[in-house]
Amino acid sequence: MPDCLVICNITDAMHQRLAPAFTLHFLREIEDFDTWAAEHGSKVEAVCTDGHLGVPAHVLDALPNLKVASSYGVGYDAIDTEACVARGIKVSHTPDVLNGEVANTTLMLLLTCLRNFRHDEAYARSGDWEAKGNAPLSRSPDGLRYGILGMGRIGQEIARRLEVFGGKILYHTRSEKDVPYEYVPVLKDMARRADVLICITPGGPATEKLVDAAVLEELGPNGLLINVSRGSVVDEAALIAALEAGTLGMAGLDVFEREPHIPDALKASDRTVLLPHVGSATLETRAAMGNLTVDNLLQWLEDGSPKTPVPECAHM
Repeated sequence: MPDCLVICNITDAMHQRLAPAFTLHFLREIEDFDTWAAEHGSKVEAVCTDGHLGVPAHVLDALPNLKVASSYGVGYDAIDTEACVARGIKVSHTPDVLNGEVANTTLMLLLTCLRNFRHDEAYARSGDWEAKGNAPLSRSPDGLRYGILGMGRIGQEIARRLEVFGGKILYHTRSEKDVPYEYVPVLKDMARRADVLICITPGGPATEKLVDAAVLEELGPNGLLINVSRGSVVDEAALIAALEAGTLGMAGLDVFEREPHIPDALKASDRTVLLPHVGSATLETRAAMGNLTVDNLLQWLEDGSPKTPVPECAHM
């Protein structure tokens, strides 16, 4: 059986499917990786990882005969796909199976922010409703202008779900898509026109700090920023400054620049709703992601081609 290095945590169900097909080595159990790699690294043909851990450079360098890397998650910016393609390593991920759940999380953040859930839940629980009277009015999601940064599979699912609110849906990507929404070629222009800016673009160098101080300024003091993509997409320091100055209305965040660290300023702000990167974190969705991660490895073992390669590896 080919050797597989498991970098991430895997479920019992994933282990049960992988064990009959691969000799598994778990990175967390290896005390001295350099020593282990000198003895075993050349035998490893497959890697199982996730979108956060990826394949660290020193690990990639230590596996000279690596042929496939299967990642649990749709994002794969922690994997150097350029280096993998150059070496003929096929990289796969788990698209589609989490689209709906990330869209659900987006709507949860949207409604929690607009309808003032943090304040009102505490107001009811503390007894302030009885002691002080009705809570302040909140905002409706109906009829707003929604700007979506990124219009891939998840972006399109979010847009479809936003249609129920009857507002205007705008989007910005590097190129126009065949979708029934208005394309805005300049991000700052979209932010200026939007009430809500939703980030669902891939991470990586091309999108790092794409939502900067200038974009946040255009979104304005009544604007709402939602980020369910990668923390690197938003300039976190600029976001904190905008919230503290009141030049941005509110932010609903599922991702952060240095996870799991969340800046104290964001935690202390009454203008934020914060989640611990749980966009796809339901039992059902994570099971589907695990199944597809294993399917990619088993199909590669069968015919040399993972089921859902990342776009950079689709030609391989």
